[in-house]
Amino acid sequence: MPWAIFHRPSIQLAALKGYLQAMDKSISVTASHPCLAAAGAIGTEAYRLLSEHCWAGEALYSSLLFPEQRERAMRVFRRDLGPGTLRRLPDFDRLAGQLDEQLDVWLAGLSTVDYDLVGFSVCFSQLPATLLAAHRLKQRRPDLPVVLGGSTCAPAIASSLLAVFPQIDFIITGEGEIPLLSLCRFLAGKDPEPDARVLTRSRPARETADQPCSATVAGQIKDLDSLPIPPYEDYFTELRQSGLNFIPELPLEFSRGCWWNRCAFCNLNLQWQGFRRKSSERMLKEVAELRRNYRCLDFCFTDNSLPVAEAQRFFAETAKQDADLSFFGEIRILKNPEAYARYRQGGLRSVQIGIEALADSLLTKINKGTSVMDNVAAMKYCQAAGIRLDGNLIVEFPSSTSEEVAETLRVLDFVLPFRPLAAASFFLGHGSPVWQRPADFGLTGRGQHPWNRDLYPREVLARLSMLIDTGKGGRGRQRDLWQPVRKKMREWSAFHRQRSEQGPALSYRDGGDFLIIRQERPGQPVLHHRLHGLSRELYLACATPATKKDLLKKGKSITGQQLDAFLGDLEQKQLLFRHGDLSLALAVRVPKRP
Repeated sequence: MPWAIFHRPSIQLAALKGYLQAMDKSISVTASHPCLAAAGAIGTEAYRLLSEHCWAGEALYSSLLFPEQRERAMRVFRRDLGPGTLRRLPDFDRLAGQLDEQLDVWLAGLSTVDYDLVGFSVCFSQLPATLLAAHRLKQRRPDLPVVLGGSTCAPAIASSLLAVFPQIDFIITGEGEIPLLSLCRFLAGKDPEPDARVLTRSRPARETADQPCSATVAGQIKDLDSLPIPPYEDYFTELRQSGLNFIPELPLEFSRGCWWNRCAFCNLNLQWQGFRRKSSERMLKEVAELRRNYRCLDFCFTDNSLPVAEAQRFFAETAKQDADLSFFGEIRILKNPEAYARYRQGGLRSVQIGIEALADSLLTKINKGTSVMDNVAAMKYCQAAGIRLDGNLIVEFPSSTSEEVAETLRVLDFVLPFRPLAAASFFLGHGSPVWQRPADFGLTGRGQHPWNRDLYPREVLARLSMLIDTGKGGRGRQRDLWQPVRKKMREWSAFHRQRSEQGPALSYRDGGDFLIIRQERPGQPVLHHRLHGLSRELYLACATPATKKDLLKKGKSITGQQLDAFLGDLEQKQLLFRHGDLSLALAVRVPKRP
């Protein structure tokens, strides 16, 4: 359902379809993407904007599901989008009407087929659309069973949905393949009862709303290489019928879970436990088959974090291929700049890296396992390798201090030349460590998110557990504290939007025994700096974070005081970033040829 990214087929549906049909030849499966038809109905640009503003998209379907909430849903819509984006969209009523009509057209076609089960994959921002579709489907065919699954359906949330919404018959929690097969066999009369992870009203989850929600390891597929390659034929059939004209980006799954899985704010792994991965050999086979079958060259990994060793082997092989492959993936920070270069040679053109914070004490609070220097270096390495970095900076994290905000503001001055991060307001994710232990993070409690109170009737929301909650205590202070950071980040983005040059904002060319550094700054003329002799050698020695001891070994003719003066001058000019005992040159080399 909306608001899935429409130019990608659903890997969830394809993975489930492939597994079911491989395990039981008597099962026939159709995968449907009504998000495509919704994009066609409201226009692809409007759909893209709404898919990037999750609350606004939910508000549209909430107004159709709960007409009495329309005015409050409209307020959420406007607040989430903001004046600038609102001007680029049709008005609320027109969008809601178009989505309403499109949904009925899709359901009319669905209800004419003799299905035995209809399932919805539900991720964040898809719940109101799913509940509305299931409700109208039941009005047409009351006897048709409906099952939900997906990352939204953690056990406590699933139990509350079953208790409140009669249009849902089953919810699968955790990894979907084995329990969905079990449910199909149960409905066909082949098994006496379905897998324990198939919840019903009479068989809710054992977890309560106050306990961490996670799937059990039992029943998870141990060997991901054994899974079928996801079939995307249904999506391409729908795409041809939609009249939309684009070449899709195909999703890939290298791993399940997160090999780090310790971040305090994260609730992305409620559906499974542990970390499993495919082999690089299987991944190469999958890409080759998908490229051959669907004539696509653009791929995106759905992983929380690519498996490092296998990813290195994978990109080393794709670098040898003649095909112009392009990949997007989420990775944890790599500390070796050569690793980024190898990934880029293998086709990794865009990455999401969890930067999250630019103050060491804040990174410790969120248990990120990285340092400020790691983050700044990663931003530089991506730019040097020609990889587009999309990252977030979490603002308003509970118990943030003025000192942490001040440190963030200082570091933002130095990362100005790199691609801007997005300011991500902290939200309390159901099941995350902060959610489980709010007092440890300076919160006095937790409650329903205020925007959910606008999207759902009070008597309904009172019985629901939701994926996004809100923390109580200190929220107003945090908003005020982080306003200067938000302002500086807006200025950072404006600087890059207004730049006329295509190359890096801070770069150097090497003359052999001297360097010329080119530096752009907001609203100021371009500066050029020349370093020669030992100055050049020391700057190049800081291509990766270097200690003072290492630099003194490099420049044996200078004293520690002279080195401090040299580094301090470069730092003052924002050509070099110093943090603790480490120094990092910020300029990236202009390649000899494009």
